[in-house]
Amino acid sequence: MPLSRRTFIGSALAASALASTTSTPAVAASPPGDVVGKITVGYQGWFAARGDNSPVNGWWHWSDNWGQPPSPTNHALMSWPDMTDYTAKYPTAFGSLGNGQPATVFSNYDYQTVDVHFRWMREYGCDTAALQRFNPTGGEGPIRDAVTAHVRRAAEAHGVKFYVMYDVTNWTNMQSEIKADWTEKMRAYTSSPMYARQNGKPVVCVWGFGFNDPGRPFTPQQCQDVIDWFKGQGVYLIGGVPTHWRREIEDSRPGFAQVYRSFHMISPWMVGRIGSVADADNFHANVNSPDVAECARLGIDYQPCVLPGDLSRRHRAHGDFMWRQFYNMCRLGVQGIYISMFDEYNEANQIAKTPETQAGIPVGSGFLALDEDGTRCSSDYYLRLTGDGGRMLKGQIALTAIRPTKPVLSDTPPVERDLAAGRPTTQSSQTQHYDSRLAVDADPNTYWESANGAFPQWIGVDLGAVAAPRRMVLSLPPNPAWGRRTQTIAVEAGVDGSTFSSVLGATGYVFDPAAGNSVTVTLPSGFSARHLRLRFSGNTGWPAAQLARWQVVG
Repeated sequence: MPLSRRTFIGSALAASALASTTSTPAVAASPPGDVVGKITVGYQGWFAARGDNSPVNGWWHWSDNWGQPPSPTNHALMSWPDMTDYTAKYPTAFGSLGNGQPATVFSNYDYQTVDVHFRWMREYGCDTAALQRFNPTGGEGPIRDAVTAHVRRAAEAHGVKFYVMYDVTNWTNMQSEIKADWTEKMRAYTSSPMYARQNGKPVVCVWGFGFNDPGRPFTPQQCQDVIDWFKGQGVYLIGGVPTHWRREIEDSRPGFAQVYRSFHMISPWMVGRIGSVADADNFHANVNSPDVAECARLGIDYQPCVLPGDLSRRHRAHGDFMWRQFYNMCRLGVQGIYISMFDEYNEANQIAKTPETQAGIPVGSGFLALDEDGTRCSSDYYLRLTGDGGRMLKGQIALTAIRPTKPVLSDTPPVERDLAAGRPTTQSSQTQHYDSRLAVDADPNTYWESANGAFPQWIGVDLGAVAAPRRMVLSLPPNPAWGRRTQTIAVEAGVDGSTFSSVLGATGYVFDPAAGNSVTVTLPSGFSARHLRLRFSGNTGWPAAQLARWQVVG
């Protein structure tokens, strides 16, 4: 397993000895693109479990011993995930949660997991995902390849950009193998419309050059060769560099000045360096400000890290710590912000959903919930906080040192989401492999098709609990080859999955490629149900019921 990035902690407060500078907004070296002017989230995507059919067949990154399920004496976690939104859940050897439910975890080898994460990114304003890619030539290579394919699919389904971020930790033959991996595997992903581009070039990040630790022993010459090669491939290259890259002290080895300054964008690492508002202000004055000035002088884009804080060490201060970083970076006029990290439950720096209280934590595990300092926060609080920070970065809300994000959802407008995404489905029939689950997999190009020439037909979904959806969005593949057609559909609902009553009578809905091949069905005010069913009685374009996406919005 690669060494944790946390292990490269410099002396955070040593920065106070550096000269302070004023907070003059920088001049952007590059125009807005998919990383400049945007919020990028680091995405590990590195969890797997026994029973998920993944190549590693083990508890990848959940346990210290991957052959055994995570337990109080065998786990690699510092924080626990909120499992509410996942369909596939894998039982662990932890005791029950505080609410009595079993302690389960997810697997990134399940597409639904990645789809949930990218849906969150879209819903909460995360523009771009930096997919971490460690040494792909070892035993973990096949699952990393599979997750990369999942990321592309989910990014395209939800309209979130992504790029490859190589982490060179413990990669012995990095200099040659990173080039081969890009040429033979990863470069193909730049054909995706959702692959991130900056200045017209596909984005790549290399994280780890110059760090002062044994996990990255590469010489400046080796690193410069890799940088020059990637730039020769026509990419926009980001450098994930040590905190003190500019002065080559503390976490940076000497002799890398030219290496650092050869990147198109500099993104210094910050996890483990700060843990309070005072630390954030200290670094703003003594590290980030002179960093910005140096990058402006060189014409390099600057993308600092903003982190929610280590939950296990009680850094978060119910969001004040993270917001102070947003405020400090935005008043510097930085070119973009990198969130460390989206799903880093191993270091408790995740913004992804986390239990609100001990009711969602395994009893006796010692993991903290988001209410650890006495302030209750919704499970998606740090996602919402990230969204507001992004709006401040983009000038959509005013620069403010006062955190605008309320810790609990009851104090803010509710966030709408697709209640049907990844949920269990039923059907009256199917043609070939076009089964009903393809209507809720978030992929606009896959679809359910019933048996031909045998109306009526139906498709059903179990929302998992009684809900109050407001509307449904029904779609066919957006490809113009799917010509304009009218499908006659009735909406039915039930509470037990066996008995249904009419909600909306049979109505003709026009699916037109010129309008995105989707229609919106408004549900009655006050309507609630757990089970929904669509009954098709006609289709002018094909003698069967057809549905690519069934979104139940509430």
